[in-house]
Amino acid sequence: MFLCLAPGLAAAEPIFYPAKSGSADAPVLTVYSSLDEPLAQPMIRGFQEANPDVAVKYEDMLTGDIYDRIVRETDAGHKTADFAFSSAMDLQVKLSNDGYAQVSNLPMSAQWPKWANWRNTAYALTFEPAVFVYHKPSFVHETVPSSRAEFVDYLKRKGNEVYGRIGTYDIERSGVGFLFMARDQEQFGDIWSVISAMGAAGVKLYSTSSAILERVADGRFVLGYNILGSYAADWASRHPDVGIVLPKDYTVVMSRIGLVPQAAAEPELGRRYLAFFMSKEGQTIMARELQIPAVSPEVAGENTANTLQELLGAQLRPVPVSPGLMVYLDQVKRARLIAHWNEVLRTQ
Repeated sequence: MFLCLAPGLAAAEPIFYPAKSGSADAPVLTVYSSLDEPLAQPMIRGFQEANPDVAVKYEDMLTGDIYDRIVRETDAGHKTADFAFSSAMDLQVKLSNDGYAQVSNLPMSAQWPKWANWRNTAYALTFEPAVFVYHKPSFVHETVPSSRAEFVDYLKRKGNEVYGRIGTYDIERSGVGFLFMARDQEQFGDIWSVISAMGAAGVKLYSTSSAILERVADGRFVLGYNILGSYAADWASRHPDVGIVLPKDYTVVMSRIGLVPQAAAEPELGRRYLAFFMSKEGQTIMARELQIPAVSPEVAGENTANTLQELLGAQLRPVPVSPGLMVYLDQVKRARLIAHWNEVLRTQ
């Protein structure tokens, strides 16, 4: 099961960033990442300003391809990326658990939140809640649902009026959607009442965040369920009709994970990049320029785990970086959950 946040047809061509020093024979840091290269540019720029002697080769890939390529190259006795950054929490932890990642003892390792650090090998570097999104003009005379119980109540009262105008991820095609649904099942005993209510309201399913957010922004949809908060915040900043709610009963938080592969060609460069990602400077770039919430306890202000936890406390349920994530790779359990999901939606 691959946690792909957006679809892609093929891996993009690697992007090369020459060393700032101008040296033609500068060492090259190779990065495999599921973060779109335009979004990654501020982090790469910041790293190279701090490390002007290093060139960077950035390969923008799907999450499943990152996992497959690291395993394939390592097993063949070849060198692989120096740093891997992926939203596939389960696959990154599997790389770590199966010996495909190195231990990286870094300046911030001891201060990193325990849930976000698996044996100094796999580090959660972002803090991204699953949120409800809504079309503001549709709720001028109606209270916006702020919990799953309120979400169900709204759909039961208004289901006929808003039929076909609710969106969520297709958990068969969206890895992050599957992760959020699996966590819902663990956190909320009555989750199937939510799925049943969405089915009765003609919920539409999509594999990407942007497909849902676009329809909320222009009013075709009134509500989106379990949408990745970092994308929702980006859309809301550009589309004033998009509203966001962090559900008050509980809010699942996922993370993108960074690690240094065991067969890295330049592991020390990989560690330097990971250390920069974890530094106050790197995490500030993440929060302010990439608009992705930062994990570091050193970083305060908006768009950080610190601020969200101060405001919401136990309401937030981060997905721990641990071998427990690999249960989502169990094909039997995955098939069972998807079959039940489809059955509940279909019978409405």
